[in-house]
Amino acid sequence: MTELYAFADETHPEIGLQIRALLRNGLQGLEIRDVDGTSVSDITAGKARRIRKKLDAKGLVTWSVGSPIGKSDLSEDPEVENERLKRTLETAGILGARRIRIFSFWQKPGEDPALMANEVIDRIGRFAEIAEGSGILLCHENEKDIFGDNAARCRMILDQIPEIAAVFDPANFVQVGQETLAAWELLKDRVDYMHIKDALSTGDVVPPGLGEAHLQEIAKDYMARGGTRFTIEPHLYDFGTFKALETNEHTSLLGQKYHFHNSDEAFDEAVRRFRALIA
Repeated sequence: MTELYAFADETHPEIGLQIRALLRNGLQGLEIRDVDGTSVSDITAGKARRIRKKLDAKGLVTWSVGSPIGKSDLSEDPEVENERLKRTLETAGILGARRIRIFSFWQKPGEDPALMANEVIDRIGRFAEIAEGSGILLCHENEKDIFGDNAARCRMILDQIPEIAAVFDPANFVQVGQETLAAWELLKDRVDYMHIKDALSTGDVVPPGLGEAHLQEIAKDYMARGGTRFTIEPHLYDFGTFKALETNEHTSLLGQKYHFHNSDEAFDEAVRRFRALIA
């Protein structure tokens, strides 16, 4: 059975309104990323327990923790991210999440990414060691401007660190000029779940199925291979905390081609269109 989750912070920072959006759209739960303007990796254990209680009361689950782990520079002390991952694992355990999304560190502008490879592998390998025995799977996302922003470097990470899996974001590949069908062929055997976001080659994010990500084709192949889990990530409206997910050097384009009156309308449209794609 298909399981649909969402980054519900794209509707509202407050968890009660995130829950309302999930219920309104008949989703199973969320990939938690931000609550009350705070990254999930920085919330307290007490707050995580309160969130869990609210979700349980509505029959919703936290499928994955959309952490920012690895969305940082290699120049930073590695122990900072290691300790943040340890706290995030604790939070994920409280929430009942089975996955944590991670990244593979910002590229330095103008520098050959190959020069980063050994250190990236070492650091993510350490992440895998920290998560060992937790029952929580680390899933690397192909984000723009990180080491693993194209399919070949994603594959390198996965081959070198078999303990982790991939979360496949088609729109991010479009935005870096990576052909998504080729990326899917290279990575599909290691993809644990998908982020649902579509984009044009201009970088503009559009509703699912209206871009150049071959979203329907990839999603249906994923399902044919036994895949069931998707996280809706609209990125069609400035949901307030969007800028906090970016840096001055590494930015995304929110949807500009299609306009919505508010974040709820954009969120609902993304869910509706994706459901139509996989029907």
